[in-house]
Amino acid sequence: MDQQQQELITILQEIRDNQNRQLEMQQRALKMQTEQFELFRQQAVKAQELQERAERLQEKSSLLMEKGRKLFVVVVPIIVVLILYLTWLLIR
Repeated sequence: MDQQQQELITILQEIRDNQNRQLEMQQRALKMQTEQFELFRQQAVKAQELQERAERLQEKSSLLMEKGRKLFVVVVPIIVVLILYLTWLLIR
């Protein structure tokens, strides 16, 4: 009976050791998942910041184009009048 008890103790110790190894592996896996999630969260924040920056740039571009159109409406008639005036001066 003493040998059976020793074998049982040895088996129980192996089970305990395997459970400890499994717990360590689970802890490492959980740590990796936590790190990956943190990396994903940081990337999501950066993506949001880039999106907001792109929207601001697009708004500025839109305003610039609108100002350009308004300026075009004013400048083109002035240029046409100046060309006509120069032509008139040269023909005269």
